[in-house]
Amino acid sequence: MSKFNPAAIAPPIGKFSHVAVVPATFGTAYISGQIGADQDGKIVSGSCYEQTKQVFDNLEKVLADLGVTASAIIKMLTLVVGDDGFAEFARARDEVFARWFPDGVYPAHSAATVTALAAPDLRVEVEAVVALPS
Repeated sequence: MSKFNPAAIAPPIGKFSHVAVVPATFGTAYISGQIGADQDGKIVSGSCYEQTKQVFDNLEKVLADLGVTASAIIKMLTLVVGDDGFAEFARARDEVFARWFPDGVYPAHSAATVTALAAPDLRVEVEAVVALPS
């Protein structure tokens, strides 16, 4: 698996790589948007920071169930409610990414602020595409 930033374009403005390539010998798994809900389905708090921590905890559990680690993530999409929540998301993401990607090689990643998610108390949702060794 290869993650990189082409020299011919500007470097990323965040913690992501412009390109992620999955070798032909790998399969892929598509992880639906994870939310800040615990195992019982209860939303952890109204804080985007706390919900983001729970989102990444949920993603980590899905990765473990797939038999891979975060290094297998090739693409992420993040949706954050309102501009004010993005700083809280970034703080939680940075804490998790320091552990998940200590080499600073990140997956491709798109992020957007939205007006709302599927339930009124949700502040963040993250989906991922994962490379699975065959």
